[in-house]
Amino acid sequence: MQSGWNNRNSRSKYLQIFSLAYKCDIIIKELRKTRRQNPLLIKGFGFLLRKNKEDKSSAPAGQSHFPSENMEDFMNGTERVKLSKVIEKMQLTNLTPDVDTSGIWLHIPEVNRPALQLTGFYNQFDNDRIQIIGNVEYSYLSSLSETDRYERYMQLLSSNIPCLVFCRDLEPEAKVIELATKYKIPILKSKAATSAFMAEVIRWLNVQLAPCIVIHGVLVDVYGTGVLITGESGIGKSEAALELIKRGHRLVTDDAVEIRKVSDETLIGTAPGVTKYFIELRGIGIIDVKTLFGVESIKETQQIDMVMKLEDWNKDREYDRLGLEEEYTEYLGNKVVCHSLPIRPGRNLAVIVEAAAVNHRQKKMGYNAAKELYRRVQENLMRGDDDDE
Repeated sequence: MQSGWNNRNSRSKYLQIFSLAYKCDIIIKELRKTRRQNPLLIKGFGFLLRKNKEDKSSAPAGQSHFPSENMEDFMNGTERVKLSKVIEKMQLTNLTPDVDTSGIWLHIPEVNRPALQLTGFYNQFDNDRIQIIGNVEYSYLSSLSETDRYERYMQLLSSNIPCLVFCRDLEPEAKVIELATKYKIPILKSKAATSAFMAEVIRWLNVQLAPCIVIHGVLVDVYGTGVLITGESGIGKSEAALELIKRGHRLVTDDAVEIRKVSDETLIGTAPGVTKYFIELRGIGIIDVKTLFGVESIKETQQIDMVMKLEDWNKDREYDRLGLEEEYTEYLGNKVVCHSLPIRPGRNLAVIVEAAAVNHRQKKMGYNAAKELYRRVQENLMRGDDDDE
Protein backbone atom coordinates (compact mmCIF):
# COMPACT_ATOMS: atom_id res chain seq x y z
CA MET A 1 0.00 0.00 0.00
CA GLN A 2 1.40 3.40 -0.99
CA SER A 3 1.62 6.23 1.51
CA GLY A 4 2.34 9.96 1.40
CA TRP A 5 2.35 11.96 -1.81
CA ASN A 6 2.61 8.89 -4.10
CA ASN A 7 -0.77 7.64 -2.93
CA ARG A 8 -3.60 9.12 -5.00
CA ASN A 9 -6.04 9.32 -2.08
CA SER A 10 -3.42 10.94 0.15
CA ARG A 11 -2.49 13.40 -2.60
CA SER A 12 -6.11 14.38 -3.04
CA LYS A 13 -6.42 14.84 0.70
CA TYR A 14 -3.32 17.06 0.78
CA LEU A 15 -4.69 19.28 -1.98
CA GLN A 16 -8.00 19.60 -0.15
CA ILE A 17 -6.14 20.60 3.01
CA PHE A 18 -4.16 23.14 0.97
CA SER A 19 -7.27 24.71 -0.54
CA LEU A 20 -8.97 25.05 2.85
CA ALA A 21 -5.88 26.16 4.75
CA TYR A 22 -6.67 29.85 4.75
CA LYS A 23 -10.09 29.45 6.37
CA CYS A 24 -10.03 26.35 8.60
CA ASP A 25 -8.18 26.01 11.89
CA ILE A 26 -8.43 22.24 11.43
CA ILE A 27 -5.44 22.53 9.10
CA ILE A 28 -3.10 22.38 12.08
CA LYS A 29 -4.42 19.04 13.23
CA GLU A 30 -4.47 17.60 9.71
CA LEU A 31 -0.88 18.57 9.01
CA ARG A 32 0.26 17.12 12.31
CA LYS A 33 -1.44 13.82 11.44
CA THR A 34 0.52 13.60 8.17
CA ARG A 35 3.86 14.64 9.65
CA ARG A 36 5.23 11.08 9.96
CA GLN A 37 4.04 10.11 6.47
CA ASN A 38 5.51 13.08 4.62
CA PRO A 39 7.71 15.53 6.54
CA LEU A 40 8.55 17.39 3.30
CA LEU A 41 4.90 18.33 2.95
CA ILE A 42 4.96 19.84 6.43
CA LYS A 43 8.07 21.86 5.56
CA GLY A 44 6.51 23.10 2.33
CA PHE A 45 3.32 24.17 4.02
CA GLY A 46 4.96 25.45 7.21
CA PHE A 47 3.75 28.98 6.53
CA LEU A 48 0.15 27.75 6.89
CA LEU A 49 0.41 26.91 10.60
CA ARG A 50 -1.48 29.41 12.69
CA LYS A 51 -0.19 31.06 15.79
CA ASN A 52 -2.57 29.23 18.13
CA LYS A 53 -2.50 31.72 20.95
CA GLU A 54 -3.06 34.75 18.71
CA ASP A 55 -6.13 36.77 19.63
CA LYS A 56 -8.01 36.81 16.32
CA SER A 57 -10.15 39.73 17.38
CA SER A 58 -7.08 41.96 17.43
CA ALA A 59 -6.49 41.55 13.68
CA PRO A 60 -8.39 43.44 10.95
CA ALA A 61 -11.05 41.55 9.04
CA GLY A 62 -9.53 38.94 6.75
CA GLN A 63 -6.09 39.21 8.35
CA SER A 64 -4.33 36.08 9.62
CA HIS A 65 -1.02 35.93 11.41
CA PHE A 66 0.85 33.16 9.61
CA PRO A 67 4.63 32.81 9.85
CA SER A 68 6.32 33.92 6.65
CA GLU A 69 9.22 31.46 6.66
CA ASN A 70 10.04 29.83 9.95
CA MET A 71 7.67 29.09 12.84
CA GLU A 72 10.33 29.64 15.51
CA ASP A 73 11.25 33.05 14.09
CA PHE A 74 7.61 34.00 13.86
CA MET A 75 6.89 33.04 17.47
CA ASN A 76 9.90 35.12 18.57
CA GLY A 77 8.76 38.07 16.44
CA THR A 78 11.94 38.11 14.35
CA GLU A 79 12.79 37.82 10.66
CA ARG A 80 16.02 36.45 9.25
CA VAL A 81 17.69 35.68 5.93
CA LYS A 82 20.38 33.18 5.00
CA LEU A 83 23.82 34.46 4.09
CA SER A 84 23.82 32.06 1.13
CA LYS A 85 20.83 33.98 -0.24
CA VAL A 86 22.77 37.25 0.05
CA ILE A 87 25.72 35.68 -1.79
CA GLU A 88 23.44 34.58 -4.60
CA LYS A 89 21.55 37.88 -4.84
CA MET A 90 24.65 40.10 -4.72
CA GLN A 91 26.65 37.76 -6.99
CA LEU A 92 29.49 37.46 -4.51
CA THR A 93 32.47 35.14 -4.94
CA ASN A 94 33.07 32.80 -2.01
CA LEU A 95 36.82 32.58 -1.38
CA THR A 96 36.33 30.06 1.46
CA PRO A 97 34.35 27.19 -0.13
CA ASP A 98 35.17 24.93 2.84
CA VAL A 99 33.11 27.17 5.15
CA ASP A 100 29.40 26.24 5.17
CA THR A 101 27.27 29.37 4.63
CA SER A 102 23.88 27.62 4.74
CA GLY A 103 23.72 27.80 8.54
CA ILE A 104 24.65 31.49 8.83
CA TRP A 105 21.69 33.88 9.29
CA LEU A 106 21.41 37.65 9.21
CA HIS A 107 18.91 39.38 11.50
CA ILE A 108 19.44 43.11 10.89
CA PRO A 109 19.57 45.08 7.62
CA GLU A 110 22.81 46.90 8.44
CA VAL A 111 26.46 46.63 7.44
CA ASN A 112 29.72 47.79 9.02
CA ARG A 113 33.08 48.99 7.72
CA PRO A 114 35.46 47.92 10.54
CA ALA A 115 37.89 50.83 10.30
CA LEU A 116 37.99 51.46 14.07
CA GLN A 117 38.07 47.74 14.84
CA LEU A 118 41.17 47.31 12.68
CA THR A 119 42.91 49.82 14.94
CA GLY A 120 41.96 47.74 17.98
CA PHE A 121 38.86 49.60 19.20
CA TYR A 122 36.05 47.07 19.75
CA ASN A 123 33.75 48.96 22.14
CA GLN A 124 30.16 49.01 20.81
CA PHE A 125 31.20 46.72 17.94
CA ASP A 126 28.21 45.36 15.99
CA ASN A 127 29.57 41.91 15.20
CA ASP A 128 26.20 40.64 13.89
CA ARG A 129 26.45 42.82 10.75
CA ILE A 130 28.08 42.09 7.41
CA GLN A 131 31.67 43.41 7.66
CA ILE A 132 32.98 45.21 4.55
CA ILE A 133 36.56 45.94 3.55
CA GLY A 134 36.95 48.82 1.08
CA ASN A 135 39.89 50.75 -0.30
CA VAL A 136 40.45 52.68 2.93
CA GLU A 137 40.57 49.60 5.18
CA TYR A 138 42.62 47.62 2.66
CA SER A 139 45.17 50.45 2.30
CA TYR A 140 45.48 50.81 6.06
CA LEU A 141 46.08 47.08 6.52
CA SER A 142 48.65 47.10 3.72
CA SER A 143 50.59 49.82 5.55
CA LEU A 144 51.05 47.54 8.60
CA SER A 145 53.75 44.99 9.09
CA GLU A 146 52.89 41.39 8.24
CA THR A 147 52.71 40.43 11.93
CA ASP A 148 50.45 43.35 12.88
CA ARG A 149 48.23 42.78 9.85
CA TYR A 150 47.80 39.12 10.77
CA GLU A 151 46.87 40.04 14.37
CA ARG A 152 44.29 42.60 13.21
CA TYR A 153 42.67 40.09 10.89
CA MET A 154 42.73 37.43 13.62
CA GLN A 155 41.05 39.75 16.11
CA LEU A 156 38.33 40.64 13.61
CA LEU A 157 37.68 37.09 12.37
CA SER A 158 37.55 35.71 15.91
CA SER A 159 34.76 38.17 16.84
CA ASN A 160 32.00 35.86 15.57
CA ILE A 161 31.09 38.01 12.57
CA PRO A 162 28.75 36.57 9.88
CA CYS A 163 31.18 37.22 6.99
CA LEU A 164 33.87 39.53 5.62
CA VAL A 165 33.34 41.09 2.18
CA PHE A 166 36.14 42.56 0.08
CA CYS A 167 34.78 45.13 -2.40
CA ARG A 168 36.32 46.53 -5.60
CA ASP A 169 37.65 43.05 -6.43
CA LEU A 170 40.33 43.39 -3.73
CA GLU A 171 42.24 40.17 -3.05
CA PRO A 172 42.86 39.03 0.56
CA GLU A 173 46.13 37.30 1.39
CA ALA A 174 46.37 33.51 1.55
CA LYS A 175 46.97 33.69 5.31
CA VAL A 176 43.67 35.57 5.73
CA ILE A 177 41.85 32.78 3.88
CA GLU A 178 43.47 30.19 6.15
CA LEU A 179 42.57 32.21 9.23
CA ALA A 180 38.95 32.59 8.09
CA THR A 181 38.70 28.85 7.42
CA LYS A 182 39.99 28.18 10.91
CA TYR A 183 37.33 30.40 12.51
CA LYS A 184 34.67 29.29 9.95
CA ILE A 185 34.06 32.86 8.74
CA PRO A 186 33.19 33.19 5.01
CA ILE A 187 35.44 35.51 2.99
CA LEU A 188 33.50 36.99 0.07
CA LYS A 189 34.49 39.21 -2.82
CA SER A 190 32.50 41.75 -4.85
CA LYS A 191 33.39 43.66 -8.00
CA ALA A 192 31.14 46.55 -6.99
CA ALA A 193 32.35 49.81 -5.50
CA THR A 194 32.13 49.85 -1.72
CA SER A 195 29.46 52.55 -1.39
CA ALA A 196 27.33 51.06 -4.17
CA PHE A 197 27.54 47.59 -2.63
CA MET A 198 26.62 48.90 0.82
CA ALA A 199 23.60 50.80 -0.50
CA GLU A 200 22.30 47.83 -2.47
CA VAL A 201 22.75 45.23 0.26
CA ILE A 202 21.11 47.50 2.86
CA ARG A 203 18.17 48.15 0.51
CA TRP A 204 17.72 44.46 -0.20
CA LEU A 205 18.06 43.39 3.44
CA ASN A 206 15.52 46.03 4.49
CA VAL A 207 12.96 44.33 2.27
CA GLN A 208 13.91 40.78 3.27
CA LEU A 209 13.97 41.52 7.01
CA ALA A 210 10.94 43.79 7.09
CA PRO A 211 8.10 42.87 9.50
CA CYS A 212 5.88 40.40 7.68
CA ILE A 213 2.38 38.95 7.99
CA VAL A 214 0.35 36.73 5.67
CA ILE A 215 -3.30 37.55 5.02
CA HIS A 216 -6.11 35.87 3.13
CA GLY A 217 -6.72 37.73 -0.12
CA VAL A 218 -5.65 38.34 -3.72
CA LEU A 219 -3.10 40.92 -4.88
CA VAL A 220 -3.25 42.21 -8.46
CA ASP A 221 -1.36 44.92 -10.35
CA VAL A 222 -4.05 47.00 -12.11
CA TYR A 223 -2.67 49.81 -14.29
CA GLY A 224 0.37 49.99 -11.99
CA THR A 225 -1.77 50.24 -8.85
CA GLY A 226 -1.44 47.43 -6.31
CA VAL A 227 -4.99 46.31 -5.49
CA LEU A 228 -5.45 43.94 -2.56
CA ILE A 229 -8.82 42.15 -2.83
CA THR A 230 -10.11 40.76 0.48
CA GLY A 231 -13.35 39.19 1.67
CA GLU A 232 -14.89 35.97 2.90
CA SER A 233 -13.85 32.69 1.33
CA GLY A 234 -15.90 31.91 -1.79
CA ILE A 235 -17.13 35.46 -2.37
CA GLY A 236 -15.38 35.75 -5.74
CA LYS A 237 -11.88 37.15 -5.17
CA SER A 238 -10.10 34.60 -7.38
CA GLU A 239 -12.73 34.90 -10.12
CA ALA A 240 -12.30 38.69 -10.14
CA ALA A 241 -8.53 38.25 -10.34
CA LEU A 242 -8.87 35.83 -13.25
CA GLU A 243 -11.03 38.29 -15.17
CA LEU A 244 -8.50 41.06 -14.50
CA ILE A 245 -5.73 38.82 -15.84
CA LYS A 246 -7.79 38.21 -19.00
CA ARG A 247 -8.07 41.99 -19.38
CA GLY A 248 -4.28 42.38 -19.36
CA HIS A 249 -3.49 42.99 -15.70
CA ARG A 250 -0.98 41.03 -13.63
CA LEU A 251 -1.39 38.60 -10.74
CA VAL A 252 0.96 38.83 -7.79
CA THR A 253 -0.59 36.21 -5.52
CA ASP A 254 -3.87 34.41 -4.85
CA ASP A 255 -5.29 33.25 -1.48
CA ALA A 256 -2.20 34.04 0.61
CA VAL A 257 -0.52 37.46 0.47
CA GLU A 258 2.78 38.07 2.25
CA ILE A 259 2.83 41.72 3.34
CA ARG A 260 6.12 43.32 4.32
CA LYS A 261 6.47 46.75 5.90
CA VAL A 262 9.55 48.20 4.19
CA SER A 263 8.92 51.72 5.51
CA ASP A 264 6.35 53.71 7.48
CA GLU A 265 4.57 54.49 4.20
CA THR A 266 5.17 51.42 2.04
CA LEU A 267 3.77 47.89 2.17
CA ILE A 268 5.06 45.32 -0.33
CA GLY A 269 3.05 42.23 -1.22
CA THR A 270 4.50 38.95 -2.50
CA ALA A 271 3.42 35.34 -2.94
CA PRO A 272 4.53 32.49 -0.68
CA GLY A 273 6.87 30.22 -2.64
CA VAL A 274 4.45 27.28 -2.57
CA THR A 275 1.46 29.13 -4.06
CA LYS A 276 3.33 31.41 -6.50
CA TYR A 277 1.52 31.79 -9.88
CA PHE A 278 -1.37 29.53 -8.80
CA ILE A 279 -5.07 30.39 -8.57
CA GLU A 280 -7.69 28.15 -6.97
CA LEU A 281 -11.10 28.16 -8.70
CA ARG A 282 -13.94 26.32 -7.04
CA GLY A 283 -15.30 23.66 -9.35
CA ILE A 284 -12.17 23.79 -11.55
CA GLY A 285 -9.26 23.36 -9.17
CA ILE A 286 -5.74 24.79 -9.26
CA ILE A 287 -4.59 26.61 -12.42
CA ASP A 288 -1.10 27.91 -13.25
CA VAL A 289 -1.49 31.50 -14.43
CA LYS A 290 2.09 31.74 -15.73
CA THR A 291 1.65 28.64 -17.89
CA LEU A 292 -1.82 29.51 -19.19
CA PHE A 293 -1.43 33.26 -19.82
CA GLY A 294 2.33 33.77 -20.08
CA VAL A 295 4.91 35.70 -18.09
CA GLU A 296 3.24 39.02 -18.91
CA SER A 297 0.34 38.01 -16.65
CA ILE A 298 2.32 37.66 -13.41
CA LYS A 299 4.44 39.87 -11.18
CA GLU A 300 6.81 38.96 -8.35
CA THR A 301 6.17 41.88 -5.96
CA GLN A 302 3.87 44.88 -5.80
CA GLN A 303 3.35 47.84 -3.51
CA ILE A 304 -0.10 47.73 -1.91
CA ASP A 305 -1.86 50.99 -2.78
CA MET A 306 -5.51 50.19 -2.04
CA VAL A 307 -7.78 47.49 -0.63
CA MET A 308 -11.05 46.31 -2.16
CA LYS A 309 -13.09 44.53 0.50
CA LEU A 310 -15.78 42.33 -1.08
CA GLU A 311 -18.86 41.64 1.03
CA ASP A 312 -22.39 40.34 0.55
CA TRP A 313 -24.98 42.99 -0.26
CA ASN A 314 -26.86 44.19 2.81
CA LYS A 315 -29.95 46.22 1.96
CA ASP A 316 -30.04 47.67 5.47
CA ARG A 317 -26.56 49.13 5.22
CA GLU A 318 -25.70 52.52 3.78
CA TYR A 319 -22.84 52.29 1.28
CA ASP A 320 -20.64 55.20 0.24
CA ARG A 321 -21.95 56.63 -3.04
CA LEU A 322 -19.86 59.78 -3.32
CA GLY A 323 -16.38 59.04 -2.03
CA LEU A 324 -15.78 62.46 -0.50
CA GLU A 325 -13.97 60.94 2.46
CA GLU A 326 -11.50 58.07 2.24
CA GLU A 327 -11.82 54.98 4.42
CA TYR A 328 -8.70 53.17 5.59
CA THR A 329 -7.63 49.78 6.85
CA GLU A 330 -4.40 49.08 8.70
CA TYR A 331 -1.65 46.49 8.21
CA LEU A 332 1.51 46.46 10.34
CA GLY A 333 0.72 49.99 11.49
CA ASN A 334 0.43 51.41 7.95
CA LYS A 335 -2.88 52.81 6.74
CA VAL A 336 -4.13 51.83 3.28
CA VAL A 337 -7.14 53.24 1.39
CA CYS A 338 -10.00 50.74 1.62
CA HIS A 339 -13.27 50.47 -0.35
CA SER A 340 -16.12 48.19 0.69
CA LEU A 341 -17.69 46.69 -2.42
CA PRO A 342 -21.11 45.04 -2.02
CA ILE A 343 -21.59 41.95 -4.19
CA ARG A 344 -24.81 41.32 -6.13
CA PRO A 345 -25.53 39.04 -9.11
CA GLY A 346 -24.64 40.71 -12.40
CA ARG A 347 -22.00 43.12 -11.07
CA ASN A 348 -18.79 43.07 -13.11
CA LEU A 349 -16.15 43.05 -10.39
CA ALA A 350 -13.20 43.34 -12.77
CA VAL A 351 -14.53 46.54 -14.36
CA ILE A 352 -15.29 48.02 -10.93
CA VAL A 353 -11.77 47.20 -9.66
CA GLU A 354 -10.28 48.77 -12.81
CA ALA A 355 -12.32 51.94 -12.31
CA ALA A 356 -11.34 52.09 -8.63
CA ALA A 357 -7.64 51.71 -9.50
CA VAL A 358 -7.74 54.46 -12.13
CA ASN A 359 -9.74 56.72 -9.80
CA HIS A 360 -7.15 56.13 -7.07
CA ARG A 361 -4.34 57.17 -9.41
CA GLN A 362 -6.32 60.23 -10.42
CA LYS A 363 -6.71 61.25 -6.77
CA LYS A 364 -2.96 60.86 -6.21
CA MET A 365 -2.43 63.20 -9.17
CA GLY A 366 -4.63 65.83 -7.50
CA TYR A 367 -8.05 65.33 -9.10
CA ASN A 368 -11.04 64.09 -7.07
CA ALA A 369 -14.24 63.54 -9.05
CA ALA A 370 -16.43 63.64 -5.92
CA LYS A 371 -14.99 66.99 -4.87
CA GLU A 372 -15.42 68.30 -8.41
CA LEU A 373 -19.10 67.28 -8.30
CA TYR A 374 -19.50 68.98 -4.92
CA ARG A 375 -17.90 72.16 -6.33
CA ARG A 376 -20.26 72.19 -9.30
CA VAL A 377 -23.31 71.70 -7.06
CA GLN A 378 -22.17 74.56 -4.84
CA GLU A 379 -21.68 76.83 -7.87
CA ASN A 380 -25.12 75.83 -9.16
CA LEU A 381 -26.71 76.69 -5.85
CA MET A 382 -24.96 80.05 -5.71
CA ARG A 383 -26.08 80.89 -9.26
CA GLY A 384 -29.64 79.95 -8.29
CA ASP A 385 -29.51 82.32 -5.34
CA ASP A 386 -28.25 85.13 -7.57
CA ASP A 387 -31.06 84.55 -10.06
CA ASP A 388 -33.66 84.74 -7.26
CA GLU A 389 -32.29 88.12 -6.22
